Amino acid sequence: MRFALLGTGPWATRVHAAALAAHPDAELVGVWGRRPEAVAALADRHGARAHDDVDTLLADCDAVAVALPPDVQAPLAVRAAEAGKHLLLDKPLATTVPGARRVADAVQRTGVRSVVFFTLRFATTSARWIAEQTVTGGWLTGRAEWYSPVFGGADSPYTASPWRREKGALWDVGPHALSVLLPVLGDADPADVTAARGPGDTVHLVLRHAGGASSTVAVSHTVPPAAAGVTAELRGTAGVVALPERDAPAEDAYARAVDALLDPAPHPCDAAFALRVTRLLAAAEAQLPPAPPTA
Repeated sequence: MRFALLGTGPWATRVHAAALAAHPDAELVGVWGRRPEAVAALADRHGARAHDDVDTLLADCDAVAVALPPDVQAPLAVRAAEAGKHLLLDKPLATTVPGARRVADAVQRTGVRSVVFFTLRFATTSARWIAEQTVTGGWLTGRAEWYSPVFGGADSPYTASPWRREKGALWDVGPHALSVLLPVLGDADPADVTAARGPGDTVHLVLRHAGGASSTVAVSHTVPPAAAGVTAELRGTAGVVALPERDAPAEDAYARAVDALLDPAPHPCDAAFALRVTRLLAAAEAQLPPAPPTA
């Protein structure tokens, strides 16, 4: 499958481009972005064509991989779907429900395939764990905590990201937390989400799931490095189980997302699932007072 990459930032460069270029059944044929010099450099590195026009890029590929801010991604994804291109998107799909719905509707209307890269759903260890707990069932409660120091003093390439500064951890790592809990505990209605703000951009959520289970989520990008960590835990008739630590680089997980897009069978992490995640996050955000500005 001939892929075009939209985006040239750190995530696009380190994960998307590297994984696509190395994949045996994919070919990175084009790159587009908002900074021409970065487009030229990334395209040259992987023997792809640098594009300054999206329509020209779409005419030259079978699928698009998108590594752009979510509200830049969404309209471009609709445009690509309407051009008949399969979609390998990033989370969150969009930060508004209408934006995410337009993507999901375009996918359904055009019949293109869609996969949204919720990292832990494609990393081998965590994906296996989620699948196992879904089969086990009987879970009563769950919790997921994503504490990161992106704005808390870490030396991170994502500290300067304008959209992360504006939307915070709720929209950046909140999708990861929900992608672990929802397949195991069941979907949640936006009306069954309660949100509260903590220090910095910290947000706490309580969810009631369709099957009767409940869960809590805590996310933050403003903890100090010593307080950072990712955990998820389930409690039920089978006891207590904890999400294992991810033991492979993100590029490996992205290669599995490419595999999923190549497979004609629908994948659970498609645009429709990403829309459901956006609906929950938007419902949570609507309950929160404005966050203080990040330093």
